[in-house]
Amino acid sequence: MNVQAQIKEYITSQPEPKRSDMQELHRIIQEFMPESKLWFLDGKDDEGKTVSNPNIGYGLQTIKYADGKTREFYQIGLSANTTGISVYIMGLDDKKYLKKTYGKKIGKASVTGYCIKFKSLKDIKIDVLEAAMRYGVEHEQ
Repeated sequence: MNVQAQIKEYITSQPEPKRSDMQELHRIIQEFMPESKLWFLDGKDDEGKTVSNPNIGYGLQTIKYADGKTREFYQIGLSANTTGISVYIMGLDDKKYLKKTYGKKIGKASVTGYCIKFKSLKDIKIDVLEAAMRYGVEHEQ
């Protein structure tokens, strides 16, 4: 199954209203990142053991580890969780930037170093979330 089909299957497997919210976020991200690489990570490790929630990734960056190794990974991630939706903004140097800049403006969301978690789109200001995602794409490490 190709990545597009995996993403569609993952989103449609979500209960409403999470499904509609994820479809809308997928549309928004693809609108401002139309040529970006799409990823689908099923949340399983090499042995097939579940280690995280499945997630959709957008964009491409190279992560540099302390030991000098590198790895390609996505810039923006989207995942369903038990209480709602998580948006991951990867590769930011300043781990306090998201919370400091968008935490009070975004609405009812938990904002950490690289994750914005919320119950549904109606609880947040979508334009603020989009601004945070755009910042992440433009200011990766």
